[in-house]
Amino acid sequence: MQLKTLIAVLVIAMSILACKEDNSAEIEYENELAEIVEEEKILEFGFDINNYIVKRDTIQKGDSFGEILQRNNIGYPQIFQIAEKTKDSFDTRKLHPGKPYTLLFSKESSTDSLPSPETFIYQADQVKYVVVNLKDSIYAYSNKKPVTYIEKTATGVIESSISKTLEEKGLSQKLAYKMADDIYAWTIDFRRLQKGDRFKVIYTDKYIDDSIYAGVHNVKAAYFEHNSESLYAFQFETDSIKGIVDYFNEDAKNLRRAFLKAPVQFSRISSRYNLKRRIAVYGYKVRPHKGTDFAAPVGTPIMATANGTVIESTRRGGNGKYVKIRHNDTYTTQYLHMSKRLVKKGDFVKQGDIIGKVGMTGNTGGPHVCYRFWKNGKQVDPFKQKLPEAKPISDSLKVKFLEHIKPIKQRLDNIFFLEAEPKETENTITEDPIL
Repeated sequence: MQLKTLIAVLVIAMSILACKEDNSAEIEYENELAEIVEEEKILEFGFDINNYIVKRDTIQKGDSFGEILQRNNIGYPQIFQIAEKTKDSFDTRKLHPGKPYTLLFSKESSTDSLPSPETFIYQADQVKYVVVNLKDSIYAYSNKKPVTYIEKTATGVIESSISKTLEEKGLSQKLAYKMADDIYAWTIDFRRLQKGDRFKVIYTDKYIDDSIYAGVHNVKAAYFEHNSESLYAFQFETDSIKGIVDYFNEDAKNLRRAFLKAPVQFSRISSRYNLKRRIAVYGYKVRPHKGTDFAAPVGTPIMATANGTVIESTRRGGNGKYVKIRHNDTYTTQYLHMSKRLVKKGDFVKQGDIIGKVGMTGNTGGPHVCYRFWKNGKQVDPFKQKLPEAKPISDSLKVKFLEHIKPIKQRLDNIFFLEAEPKETENTITEDPIL
């Protein structure tokens, strides 16, 4: 009798234990399922997109905020109310063609014959956007997507061109532009690189929302071997108030000149400065050309060739739309035939800042920028001038610079040219969105 009782107790105990194990397994499965559901949440602009019907479009020429809302079943009385309530946060008149916008509709309204959106989102650029709540308590706010900067290193050995080398390594061509125009413009002619020339570079890539690649953001340091000469370049801020950043070698010598060689990147000279120019259409009469023409497609960015203050930004006669910059008491430059001016009189611009876009305004037979150069009030050929070097590092900053580059130079020296791919990413920096 006692044996039967003992067996019964054991059976009951095992059953209870099995139930607990089954229950535990069921709870664990439910937790895993919840995690999967959580992972499937798609956040965009701070909204779980799964909860909405999403309509994406682009601002078309002639579009207005009111027309977009009217096309999506919001009447003008409500549109006027929305514009009034959000005018301090969002100027509805400043919608630029080509910019994307998103409309969020409630899934519950999908059964309605004429559903209207709950939210309008306008993207001013890749990072910044404005959210307009269209229902109930109407309001608008600005925000930005999280931006991450990832520091990387890369090396390359030139076989034919730097562009080809970067392409074979899967690297951005912007690295070539940075090195050719921003860093080594006055020390290396990138059209005459030799087979076997090689480089190392420390740079940062920019990512939006952790996954959208937004290109090369910055070059921190570089090393180039050209014609058996070693050329270091280290980025350093010399004026924190004006935000002036230059590149210097290991001895603190500025690698730039005071002026860029050209106001547009990778362009060709279509007409040089020539005081004895004769043109057939004018009967071969002497028609002096006091500028240097750089041919480039319409819309190509035009850069200020040196730091200075804008003294003219207007449209006049054969010059078309133009910008004129005074750099100091000696030098002034002018940029003609723009399709668009991006600076106004009185603006301070830095070397390399975009001041306008290439166009065909005024007297011109094709898209180009006519670059004019004054020295002591007289127009001269910039390519025949002995231009000054960029401002050197002050004695007070030189010690700081030399200390700053020590670890960077050591890191450059420790990068080997045998690497086929960029080294592993390091030093990730994330910018949190504005709340």
